[in-house]
Amino acid sequence: MASLMTAHDREPVRRLSRPLFIANEIYHHSNFGPKHPLSVPRVPATIELCRALGWLPDSVFVESGPASPAEIVRFHDPEYLQALRYGERHQDLPEEARERFNLGRLANPIHDTMYSRPATSAGAVLTAAELLASVDSGTIYSPAGGTHHGRPDRASGFCYFNDLALALLRLKDLGFARILYLDFDAHHGDGVQDAFAGDAGVHTVSIHEEKRWPFTGALHEDEGGTACNIPVPRGLRDSEFVLIVEEIVVPVGERFAPDVLVVQCGADALADDPLSRMELSNGAIWSAMARVSGLAPRLLVTGGGGYNPWSVARCWSGVWATLNGHEIPAALPAEAEAVMRALTWNRAGGRNPPDHWFTTLADLPGSGAVRPSVQSLVEAAHKLYVKD
Repeated sequence: MASLMTAHDREPVRRLSRPLFIANEIYHHSNFGPKHPLSVPRVPATIELCRALGWLPDSVFVESGPASPAEIVRFHDPEYLQALRYGERHQDLPEEARERFNLGRLANPIHDTMYSRPATSAGAVLTAAELLASVDSGTIYSPAGGTHHGRPDRASGFCYFNDLALALLRLKDLGFARILYLDFDAHHGDGVQDAFAGDAGVHTVSIHEEKRWPFTGALHEDEGGTACNIPVPRGLRDSEFVLIVEEIVVPVGERFAPDVLVVQCGADALADDPLSRMELSNGAIWSAMARVSGLAPRLLVTGGGGYNPWSVARCWSGVWATLNGHEIPAALPAEAEAVMRALTWNRAGGRNPPDHWFTTLADLPGSGAVRPSVQSLVEAAHKLYVKD
């Protein structure tokens, strides 16, 4: 993976002329185990697809290094950090440590990059925060980031560190007084919300599937006015997602008037994902990204959930296209199609994938009008959070 620059090579500028893409080689070989949902090549496939489409020249690619232990303990317990390092080195942990730190379990297994991989994703978003602090406006994309469930002293929901909490803390340390965090993941952004509950300088907004793990983020859960939660019913449609963004997310964001916008762009709300029952097309995610990107002069976009390698790579490549204003092609060119055909998936959906996963970037637009239950949800959320 070529890179012409690191963060320290850049001269300070007041405006990033183009969005920057941050990643690292580690995602090509990191593996949670043969049956783990995250053992799919999401980030490498996104990078390769963007390169095949001509959207990722070396001039905008930043190779990130890992966060240092001193940076990680800004949010995480030092003993937890040491447990992760021990587990990676020895491929084992004492039972007491497994229990205390929620490691060696089905969701959070012991594996050979269990410290270095999350440290690297944390390093990327910390680099992004530093770069954004050096400019008046700009956009940075870190698709490997977005581990929004991580807790200070334990792993949670596939997340060993909470890179988003680390990024928000760094932004605060750098002097930003108003930070808006938007979470499009199918699962509630509980770790980020709890980390900043009651902090008037950080406002968190989460759209997530109701009655799904971690079973938090109820409509009235506003954390003293610092959080906005929109728990949606199963089968969320494009029209419904667009309505929520337009009627709730945008007004909340405009009222908060952030200096920095951080968007967790999990792809598990897509219809083709195995770990939710939402029905969005990737076009709905791209439309939302385009709509909210103007809410602040500085924008950090991360990945998040997403467990179908084809749908994630197509979605996150389209997010990068949206941030750059690139036109989405009607059909993938041969080099890009080859990237898609090289992917494999050990779930049932990977045994006979539909042809459009190989040949197109955009899903067919979702159909269906806004259901009464969602309309009622939007009206209730509007009274709670918009209050005009």
